[in-house]
Amino acid sequence: MAKGVNGILDRILHKRAMRRWGLFADRAGQYNLAALRVLRGRARALRRQLDRLLFVADGRLTLPLIGSNTFQKPLHSDWAYRPQLWRGPITPPGTAAADSKAMFGDEVTLFHDCRISELTVRQLRNTRESDLAPFGLRMDVFRFDGSFLSLVVDLPPEAVQGLQRRHLVRMNAVVEMEKPLEIFARLNIQHGPNTEQLVRELPLHEEEVMVEFDLAYTKMNEKRVERAWVDLIFEGPEMNQVILRDVNFSRRPRAEV
Repeated sequence: MAKGVNGILDRILHKRAMRRWGLFADRAGQYNLAALRVLRGRARALRRQLDRLLFVADGRLTLPLIGSNTFQKPLHSDWAYRPQLWRGPITPPGTAAADSKAMFGDEVTLFHDCRISELTVRQLRNTRESDLAPFGLRMDVFRFDGSFLSLVVDLPPEAVQGLQRRHLVRMNAVVEMEKPLEIFARLNIQHGPNTEQLVRELPLHEEEVMVEFDLAYTKMNEKRVERAWVDLIFEGPEMNQVILRDVNFSRRPRAEV
């Protein structure tokens, strides 16, 4: 396959195409409007294909590697997970004027009650040397006329297999923002008709953004646990940009005394 895109014929065709589009660009100010409209349509069609190629190429060639589930886990962890959105590319990668209940991948859903949405949400490729997650999520909030904004992260079935009240569930995050705001994480565990909830505020002033949920403080019925999810709740998000470079989860049994 590499020979097919780097052979003599391919290089000749590429040079001709570059020269042809270079001439079009040089003469753009001289064409009549009808010709310019045709060229604009062709250029946009070409750009769509180039953007598709660049998105895949950047994802495969840039570190950290796509699919990476590498992150620091507590000792004796019996489950660890990085959700799909921070692990691999999603399609489409984002949206403007995002509606409530818009999904990003199979596990992350946006919720808000704005009458007019001025939220832009987009997956981005992490490229910093310190990044362990291949992808991040950027959320731009402009005017915000709602009362709440949250991201719901559904945890996989493995998260609740063998889950007991002696477990500690940890969430780690790498967060960037334009100006300070409060972010809360709420762990929800459904067991039968009931749902247990534990809420923690993310310590955004600390270098390591980590919260732990101690299930000993719940009334969870260990024999009836069905599923779990985490709400990330953003307080006062107006006119701010928030980037979640990484979000990952793990659990471990509490040490016996």
